[in-house]
Amino acid sequence: MSRRVVITGLGTVNPTGNDVASSWANIKAGRHGIGAITAFDTTNFEVKLAAEVKDFDPSIRISRKEAKRMARFTQFAYYAAEEAIAQAGLTSSRENPDPGIGVDISSGIGGLSVIEEEHDRGRERGYEKVSPFFIPETISNMAAAQIAIAHGFQGMCTCPVTACAGGSNAIGDAFHRIRDGYEDAFVAGGTEAAITILGIGGFSSMKALTKAENPDRASIPFDAERSGFVMGEGAGVIVMEELEHAKARGARILAEITGYGANCDAYHITAPSPNGEGGAMCMQLALDDAKLSPDQIDYINAHGTSTHLNDAGETKAIHTVFGAHADKLAVSSTKSMTGHLLGGAGGVEAVFCVKALEDQFIPPTAGLTVPDPECDLDYVPGTGRSAELSFVLSNSLGFGGHNACLIFRHWEEA
Repeated sequence: MSRRVVITGLGTVNPTGNDVASSWANIKAGRHGIGAITAFDTTNFEVKLAAEVKDFDPSIRISRKEAKRMARFTQFAYYAAEEAIAQAGLTSSRENPDPGIGVDISSGIGGLSVIEEEHDRGRERGYEKVSPFFIPETISNMAAAQIAIAHGFQGMCTCPVTACAGGSNAIGDAFHRIRDGYEDAFVAGGTEAAITILGIGGFSSMKALTKAENPDRASIPFDAERSGFVMGEGAGVIVMEELEHAKARGARILAEITGYGANCDAYHITAPSPNGEGGAMCMQLALDDAKLSPDQIDYINAHGTSTHLNDAGETKAIHTVFGAHADKLAVSSTKSMTGHLLGGAGGVEAVFCVKALEDQFIPPTAGLTVPDPECDLDYVPGTGRSAELSFVLSNSLGFGGHNACLIFRHWEEA
């Protein structure tokens, strides 16, 4: 018999707030975190806007010595994980390690800023003079490793690198490992820090980013005037446990995770499959995994990137899977406020899904004002609303055709 898996801790740092409480308050209010890029000089860039993390001080939760040896994406993940672990009350340590707790933290790009800095240093001084911490700061798995090392979590420690689906893949893979008995608990999610000269330049070159200059009209998923996504940064981390493990510790249960689907379009390196077939199949896989019928889903946190192909294709995919129930579903994109966190998106959006269930509140698609005939669902434009939520679904659809869907359930004793 499959074991039930519950969520006992949440943590985030993202453009709308540096902890769960402040971020969720802004998300509920429809306040976005988009503004002029400050990470570098954009004088010669067409893209001027991003969703940066503001006033981030890693020393609040990370020693200054350790923080200096972490790339920004690792700092974000570690910082968010500390919040989630504290809420969950996990007590494993390096002195008393726990082989029953794993870590699964995704990053799509890893330490891009460090690569840029060390490349410049190598050109000036010689490449054998780069920092000895260059490799361990840069590689994408280091966020997961640093969290495991700090807390003595000796279960499986890994990092799926599946572009924009990565955070959801990390959570889903961890969910299945707990459900199937490999570990009793996992710290899982995603992190990203790609607001750099090369990151913005690369995504701009492939015409993926909006060149909008008005922050209020930049990340506008499902809007007829959408013109590309806004790069975001940050991390979202959750603590999951087998139900009896959580009960035995007296942990407060926030929600339950019940379904996970993962597949590949096998179609194109960046474009989604026509009519959203891959995303539709993935949502159906998650429903089958949770043993749910489509009409049991109350809300979808959409991938909703504010690109033409994604938003139109995801809308078609939802119609395919949910049929007549699609007209009753609430669908919103919190990327309208956070921007697109790439490998961190699924982790942050999982946090928002759990909070939506806790508060019985559907967050809005901020900034959506101009209807698009291709996007004809209830996207909760502008203002969020209270609602009875039992099951919510989160979509993550990545470059390379990687798709991951998660289903969360309002916690109640069964």
